Amino acid sequence: MRKKVCIPIDSIYEAKSLLLTWSKQYDCVCFMDSNKAAQQSKDGYSSFDFILAVESIEEITPQENPFESLLGFYKKQKDWIFGYLSYELKDTIEKLSSDNTDRIGFPALHFFCPRFIFTIEQQNLCICFRSELQTEASVLKVVKDILSSSTKEQKREHVSIEIKQRISREEYLKAVNSIQMHIQIGDVYEMNFCQEFYVEDATIDAGAVFKKLNKLSKAPLSCYYKRHKKHLLCASPERYLKKTGNKLISQPIKGTSKRGATINEDRHLKSALLKDEKERSENIMIVDLVRNDLSKVAKRGSVKVEELCELYSFEQVHQLISTISCELDSDVSISDILKSTFPMGSMTGAPKIKAMQLIEQYEETKRGLYSGAVGYISPEGDFDFNVVIRSILYNENEQYISYIAGSAITSKSIPEKEYEECMTKAKAMYTVFSNS
Repeated sequence: MRKKVCIPIDSIYEAKSLLLTWSKQYDCVCFMDSNKAAQQSKDGYSSFDFILAVESIEEITPQENPFESLLGFYKKQKDWIFGYLSYELKDTIEKLSSDNTDRIGFPALHFFCPRFIFTIEQQNLCICFRSELQTEASVLKVVKDILSSSTKEQKREHVSIEIKQRISREEYLKAVNSIQMHIQIGDVYEMNFCQEFYVEDATIDAGAVFKKLNKLSKAPLSCYYKRHKKHLLCASPERYLKKTGNKLISQPIKGTSKRGATINEDRHLKSALLKDEKERSENIMIVDLVRNDLSKVAKRGSVKVEELCELYSFEQVHQLISTISCELDSDVSISDILKSTFPMGSMTGAPKIKAMQLIEQYEETKRGLYSGAVGYISPEGDFDFNVVIRSILYNENEQYISYIAGSAITSKSIPEKEYEECMTKAKAMYTVFSNS
């Protein structure tokens, strides 16, 4: 059974920074930050401004029957569990496989039951702990030690790193043209096509880099995830799936525009995005796919579109986001829900299976945790998962950094514009590793 103690804090920002620095000593860390989306959200779907799960009491990385294993782990713990679903779980849902390169090497699925869970509630730092493992006095000492520590990062000499592209611009444009041929003959009508940017022989302080990325992007579903020497630094604006009681929602993003340099230019770009037929059609096609996925686990007639192509603005880009919801059938389990909806349609295309087959054919890198999801499952069986995009993946042992950017290819796509969209999405990543 978990107990909770709370301590008043002066600065929420400073407390988050101290907690992230303190958590570096542990092998399992899940740090999720809404960047005040919980207070500012117009849809009301953000549950926490911030939540940190740290140190594993017990964890799983199943090789077989991952979704069933996750359900069994949840039932055994009867507690909060945190973890991720890798894109490569597709191979256990459909008859798919990948021979592409994977230099990061996250297991396909990882969940852990944490020793400590930190949240910020109003102007208090709260910690939930298992009463059979810690006393309230020992936990209060941990919190006070964290809050009295220094926020100063250890200074490092600047090391110049070379960011490489796995696919050249010319190869990318050629691949988009080929994908459009598949669209013309009816194989797919939309496909998410991604390319990798990478750095070799790199040594970074992953926590410090995440702080910089999070400050640049201020995304509502940001997270830092660590499992041993593998790190995810994620500035995601997209929600994959959230369950509250018997209600399920998905919020796919499709449709992107860069931000303007001036207020007038920004206003013009927002207006143009809302009117762009190609961008809206991308979104609507994925909405139809998500409606179909949710109908597999929903009460008959309960699937509805709450928002269609609503414009949301972030630090680097404007996006079109739709919200689809349903009421769950009474006899569906967590594993049923995840298997019926994963991977998320916004990261595959439609029809989903054929799109995933073509992704393996045209992309050069295994997506791994990219295009997957990070989140939590509560003791009551509620959950919230993001979509792992706008993310840096780092294998500390291999000294390898990877980040992937993509866009939706349709019959109306202009290859050069799709390439430009990838560069726009990758801008925050470039900035993180620059001197500017």
